[in-house]
Amino acid sequence: MKDGKNSWVAKIAALQDPKSYAELNWEGSFEDYLDIVRKNPKVTRTAFQRIYDMLLSYGKTEYIDNKKRLIRYHFFQDERFGGKDAIFGLDVPLMKLVNVFKSAAQGYGTEKRVILLHGPVGSSKSTIARLLKKGVEEYSRTPEGSAFTFTWVLDKKLPDGSVIKERMRCPMNEEPLNLIPREWRGRVHADLCPPGAGYTVPEGSELCPACRYVFKDLMTIHGGDFAKVVEHIQVSRLVFSEKDRVGIGTFQPKDEKNQDSTELTGDINYRKIAEYGSDSDPRAFNFDGEFNIANRGIIEFVEVLKLDVAFLYDLLGASQEHKIKPKKFPQTDIDEVILGHTNEPEFKKLENNEFMEALRDRTVKIDIPYITKLAEEQKIYEKDFNAQAIRGKHIAPHTLEMAATWAVMTRLEEPKKHNLSILQKLKLYNGKTLPNFTEDNIKELRKEASREGLDGISPRYIQDKISNALVSDKGEGCINPFMVLNELEAGLKTHSLISSEEARKRFRELLTITKQEYEDIVKNEVQRAISADEDAIGKLCGNYIDNIKAYTQKEKVKNKYTGHYDEPDERLMRSIEEKIDIPDSRKDDFRREIMNYIGALAIEGKSFNYRTNERLHKALELKLFEDQKDSIKLKNLVSSVVDKETQEKIDLVKDRMMKNYGYCEICSTDVLNFVASIFARGDAKE
Repeated sequence: MKDGKNSWVAKIAALQDPKSYAELNWEGSFEDYLDIVRKNPKVTRTAFQRIYDMLLSYGKTEYIDNKKRLIRYHFFQDERFGGKDAIFGLDVPLMKLVNVFKSAAQGYGTEKRVILLHGPVGSSKSTIARLLKKGVEEYSRTPEGSAFTFTWVLDKKLPDGSVIKERMRCPMNEEPLNLIPREWRGRVHADLCPPGAGYTVPEGSELCPACRYVFKDLMTIHGGDFAKVVEHIQVSRLVFSEKDRVGIGTFQPKDEKNQDSTELTGDINYRKIAEYGSDSDPRAFNFDGEFNIANRGIIEFVEVLKLDVAFLYDLLGASQEHKIKPKKFPQTDIDEVILGHTNEPEFKKLENNEFMEALRDRTVKIDIPYITKLAEEQKIYEKDFNAQAIRGKHIAPHTLEMAATWAVMTRLEEPKKHNLSILQKLKLYNGKTLPNFTEDNIKELRKEASREGLDGISPRYIQDKISNALVSDKGEGCINPFMVLNELEAGLKTHSLISSEEARKRFRELLTITKQEYEDIVKNEVQRAISADEDAIGKLCGNYIDNIKAYTQKEKVKNKYTGHYDEPDERLMRSIEEKIDIPDSRKDDFRREIMNYIGALAIEGKSFNYRTNERLHKALELKLFEDQKDSIKLKNLVSSVVDKETQEKIDLVKDRMMKNYGYCEICSTDVLNFVASIFARGDAKE
């Protein structure tokens, strides 16, 4: 038998933080609580104030996107919980959501509204709600997010005449200051938090029926002595927990026959009727409906507009008046954030229902669209499909990027500008620059597309098809973009959310565009891998610079081999410039531009490097590729007859692709074979 110190139980127990446990389970008198309020009045915050402070506590980053100042709230990156529920690419909708909380926290009216997250399936509505609930839980465990409630400690007489202490916790986790009669609160609050302290203690609400009954009973027993009544009060720390149904509620539609409004507002406890004698005694009522237990925190209505109309009526008073009506009891005050989410078809039904005008009027709708920025969409898939999460299979470069490219294109509206393709529009949104397009043009594109992001393919569909590709027996341990794109195309036949053949046709056309984009990317990568000889590029660059220097200064170039001075090599210069589509009429401008650039660097004391000029770098790589591709005989790969010298060069290219671009042995071979087949067809871009 192990001694106490070395037992497993002791090792596990050593992980506990006794100080933290003591803080979260603190109990004290009403007097002790008043001292806490005096030192930190923010413990009395309303639900909206607490959640808004929670959102700000994680920090924020301001940035400019297309001349528009945006804020990224770090809370939604979910770093504290490992990023499992991180939200990407929705900074604008989330800014609107946080602004609702800000307005409500300051009492400007939105605290009397139902917050409705509206958008297509799979657009992160449920994730946002889940994050807020998790955040409230965690924040309540911190000193900054501390909140308190109270328990009644009452004398109970047993049949044998003895008396024991019975504890009755406030069933709605109310703020202890609600015990102070309303007519006294103004002076008490001013003493606890004097004007000018930068914070005002909320007015509070009436006690729940159960606590009001006990309070009145004790006032009678003690002859109206408030001081004696609050001696029965034990204040304790309030820690929110969805699992324990404390401060966080969730309500979702079920079968109409098995669901009634008592799930929201509580029901009679028939076992206690015999003890208390009446079903109208609040002690014989369970105030455990979702509205009751979510008091001081947040309640989530899942697919809220699928609820029966009778339930939606409960929302009217709960939002506007902050009151609910339990069966056989008066209206009861609540203080909580009411958050619902719904898809577009249900919202359209609400708009068309003239009997639900009151609910529409009490609703703040926040559109949560699909992501329309490629880099952000890609992060969703990288979060789930990465080297740490996927064991035993390699995901080839650009696989997730191409899946994200297609997904985003399905959500974009066709550009109205005749000189802009949908792929170019995607690249503009993703931060790429295109000739003749400015930030103002991008803003204009977004404005003219009113439904962009509200239609298209859900990320869930993409995730399902990537999963299919991963578990298939194809690919020999590596999946590539074509495997995923083929899965995406095959699934279109049975996709339940595609309502028309016209939409299927459009999605297939976008898959063709995506495949062509991938071809261009891998051809470029293979070209760069073949021409990645730094010495060769350096020599070619030096030769080009010598020639354009002589050309612009109307001089001759010294031939290193013969020692003679020759005219600048026009053929060499044009063979490089044509690679980046410099027309003959613009060659002089381009050459002067390069020389001016070199001169500007020299003035700053810097030396010229071809890497610092992207256009020239690309032109040199393409020229070197053209010069070397025949020596490597890439086309011979498709014939399976490759001599030893060519194989060594191919292996060198594969090694560069694995080292520089993240390919493995399998997918680098596949890509080289694929690009080789393109060259064999004569499809390579010159």
